[in-house]
Amino acid sequence: MTTVGSGKYTYEMHEQWARLPQGWEMPAAAVAVDKQDRVFCFNRSPHHPVVIFDREGNFLSSWGEGMFTFPHAITFDGAGHVWLVDRNVGQVMKFTPEGKLLLTIGKRGYMSDTGNTVVSSDGYQNVTHPGEPFNLPAGIAVAPSGDIFIADGYGNCRVHRFAPDGKLRFSWGQPGSGPGQFVLPHGVLIDRRGHVLVADRQNDRVQVFTQDGKFLSVWPTEFIGPAVFATDEDDTIYIAEHNGGYTSIVTRDGERLARWGGPVHRSAHGIAVDSQGDMYVVQPPEHSEGGSRNRIVTKFIRR
Repeated sequence: MTTVGSGKYTYEMHEQWARLPQGWEMPAAAVAVDKQDRVFCFNRSPHHPVVIFDREGNFLSSWGEGMFTFPHAITFDGAGHVWLVDRNVGQVMKFTPEGKLLLTIGKRGYMSDTGNTVVSSDGYQNVTHPGEPFNLPAGIAVAPSGDIFIADGYGNCRVHRFAPDGKLRFSWGQPGSGPGQFVLPHGVLIDRRGHVLVADRQNDRVQVFTQDGKFLSVWPTEFIGPAVFATDEDDTIYIAEHNGGYTSIVTRDGERLARWGGPVHRSAHGIAVDSQGDMYVVQPPEHSEGGSRNRIVTKFIRR
């Protein structure tokens, strides 16, 4: 068994923890854990895009067939609702845990005026100016107030804040590498202080804002393409580094506590933590050539 991490944050890596029904495949895009420690995997499969397991890897259920075009991100709000980002059609959707659709934000297929007109993971290279929601949205977080923060990154350079009913409050961000500027804002998280953390992926950094979009800081820690966050009850932050293939664990101020991985896991794209401190990371398997087409959800059991 492969052991990773260090000190308090040492884990055993289990790639085959999830027991899928026979004949199923699960090309993973994102992962989240609810308050019951059920693991929700959001997958680029037309037949079972949302697959649910218990923390031991036993299959519980699935839903969402035919509902999504390009699954990209998943999270839970404080009330236990599931939020999903379908990147290529430019929509963010709220569901019950059983799969009942409650709210949709964004017009299907709409791409705002940002300079980017292509549906591509490289669309961020074409962005010349900020636009309204959406142009290939990437990540999502829901504040305790119910407000929704969406990182609109693949074809835009903004973070949008919506009211709980889905109405846009305001947006912030410009293309570039200065404070408050983004090159592919990919993931977003509300920490326990209420700060908004943004994974500014192609700038290799994490920026911190108030919920009103006021720039606070850039974390001093080095990352290689930070993609998405998770947090635990201690406000420790877990980060999947897409471009480097690393998993980092940091304090809420960005001080690194542990890190492992490397090129074999390049394209790490999702991360979640359960109540026992175990982690679930969307990444290519250890013995592969890496890349997004063969991502799985690997479990890291804390020792």
